[in-house]
Amino acid sequence: MNKKIVIVDDEPITRMDIKDILQAEGYSVVGEAADGFDAIEACKKHRPDIVLMDIQMPVLDGLKASKKIMSENLAGGILLLTAFSDAEYIEKAKSVGAFGYLVKPLDEKSLISTLEMCLARVEDFRNLKDDLEKLNKKFDERKAVEKAKGMLMLELKISEDEAYKRIRKLSMDKRCSMADIAQTILINYE
Repeated sequence: MNKKIVIVDDEPITRMDIKDILQAEGYSVVGEAADGFDAIEACKKHRPDIVLMDIQMPVLDGLKASKKIMSENLAGGILLLTAFSDAEYIEKAKSVGAFGYLVKPLDEKSLISTLEMCLARVEDFRNLKDDLEKLNKKFDERKAVEKAKGMLMLELKISEDEAYKRIRKLSMDKRCSMADIAQTILINYE
């Protein structure tokens, strides 16, 4: 399993109970915190897969800390823990990007099953982010090739097809990508 978890709760006994449950199930509790500021620091240090975060805490509450952790990609996801089950808190949890929401007191079965579901969503989310990064890279490369073709067409007074063929031939001759050739052409014309 070996998923890294940070537990955040202002009650030391609650943290200890959660830690015991998680470690008995094979999870790696890499950090603990008693308030939102310490939670952010623990996430910066450990980059956990998931944070079990209490909402009501002194200094900086769990909702605000969760928002910062998620916006800065300091953890894979957040599972909020709270004594409040009203719609207002659930809406706030959604708005900060929490992957799950459990109402205290916690029982072991619901904690582990909810945690497993959240971890699956974390993995899905990471895969989607990776796919998006790859697509953005391909899109940027394609834009560079199109721009380089345009520069060659203007400079050499050739057709689009001929400009494309020149870039492709240079790519094959130099054994590098068309995007690399395009970037070099664009630098040359800046």
